[in-house]
Formats: sequence, C-alpha cells, structure tokens
Amino acid sequence: MFAITGITGQVGGAAARALLDAGQKVRAVVRSLEKGAPHAEDGCEISLADFTDAESLARAFSGTQGVFILLPPIFDPDPGFPEVRATIANIRAAVEASRPPKLVCLSTIGARAQETNLLSQLGLMEHDLADLPCPVVFLRAAWFLENAAWDVPSARAEGVIPSFLTPLDRTIPMVATGDVGRVAAELLQQTWSGCKVVELEGPRRVSPNDLATAFSRALDSVVTARPVPRESWAGIFTAQGMTNPEPRIRMLDGFNEGWIAFEHPEATLKGWIDADAVIAKLCAGA
Repeated sequence: MFAITGITGQVGGAAARALLDAGQKVRAVVRSLEKGAPHAEDGCEISLADFTDAESLARAFSGTQGVFILLPPIFDPDPGFPEVRATIANIRAAVEASRPPKLVCLSTIGARAQETNLLSQLGLMEHDLADLPCPVVFLRAAWFLENAAWDVPSARAEGVIPSFLTPLDRTIPMVATGDVGRVAAELLQQTWSGCKVVELEGPRRVSPNDLATAFSRALDSVVTARPVPRESWAGIFTAQGMTNPEPRIRMLDGFNEGWIAFEHPEATLKGWIDADAVIAKLCAGA
C-alpha cells in the first residue's frame, strides 16, 4: 500500500494510476470523501487528512510501503513563506510519528537556487526533510508542459501565445506531468538508503517558439509566441489578484537568466512524452 498526496491533481493522479497499473495498492490521501470518490471507484483506499493537521497525516501514512508527498501549491505566498513552512513542519511530524519505510517528495528544478523566488518553497522542503528517519528521494521536475493550458484560449482565438519566457528561441527543460507521476511511482517501488535527488525533464528541451509550433500543429493554424514585457509583469500579476508577485517574477527571471537550472544536467532522467503530445491533448480538451 502506497499513500499518495495530491492525488486529485495531474502528477498525483498519474502516480496513482501507474501504481494501480503495476498491481500495487494505493491509499488516496484527500481532504474530503467527495474528492476521494473517483479514486475509490478506481480501487483506492481513502484516507481523510489535511496538511494543516499532522495527526491526520500520520494516520494516512501509517502502515504503508511508502508515501508520495506533493506540497499544496502556493502561487501567491506571504513574504518568508510562512504557509509552506507550517506545512513542511506538519509533514515532518507526521513522518516521524508514522515511520513509513520510504518517502518520495515532488521538488523542482532550481529548488536550491541561491536567489529567493517562488520555487524556494521546494528548497525549504528539501532542507527540512532531508534528514528524516527514512529513505527520501526529492524528485526535481522541470517546468511543466501543462502550464501551456493557460495559452489555449489565446492560441485558438488570436493565433498568439504570450510568453514570460524569453528569448523566444531559448530552450529550457520541460516535462509532462504524466512522466513525473510515472517516475514517482517507479521510485516508490524501488529500494535505496539515505537521501538522494533525481532530476527529470522531457525527451527534449523546449522553447516558447517550440510551444507555438506545437499549437500550430494541434490547431491546424498558424500560432506564434509573443514576449510579455518584463515591466508589465507586476501589473499583470496584481490584476490577477496576487498581493506578493515578486517571488513569481524572480522565478521567471531565474529561468530567463539561467540561474534556475538542474544541478546535474548531464545526469537528468528523460521522460517519454513530448510537447506535441501534451499540447494536442490540451487543445482537444479545451
């Protein structure tokens, strides 16, 4: 039995499906029976828990062969990341109480970047969970290809995708959430000791122009990428409801300036799912 947090999302859902397909038992860690219902129909055991409650997490983690940790995303954090620090403390307390035999934690490219940015939240997780009393893997995933879902309406209606990543022909590591979930499931079924890092990207690196080309193929019409001027970012993000856009801005700077990167690029695992497959699926579902 493997406990999967974040199972209602794309990565956690993919990890659960991969485990079930491998004949493994899965415990879906969810906040409500309503959220757990589809996974119960798939054959998962349901455990109600919340990242704000260490005792409920400990119950969810107890008696398992391993646990997959996916931090609840916080895209507009307060300065100093107090929300994620509290969550990490609860995870640590739950693991120390329940003693699962292994832990796979979803982290990110650039988790240990020297400059503070939105992804620093995952760096805090790595720092605070690295010495847990069980084997731990931090699965550092590249930029999610599924982030392009935000671009489907403008690609379809205007033939344009706005890009915060520049220059438009510069490739960066990207990966499909399906590959991330699959690799997480594979890691959970492995045996290792201590703490290790696995870095994962897609079969090839992708530029904004490459994404536009994939949209062109999927929509059978010309789609181009258009850079969003940096001086407009704060206003855009504030208009979207953010109160503290600086971490998000610095994350984008990190990708554009190259200081958000894999620590060991020569040793990254490569996924199977390419940009064309992801964009085609996004467009078909829109």
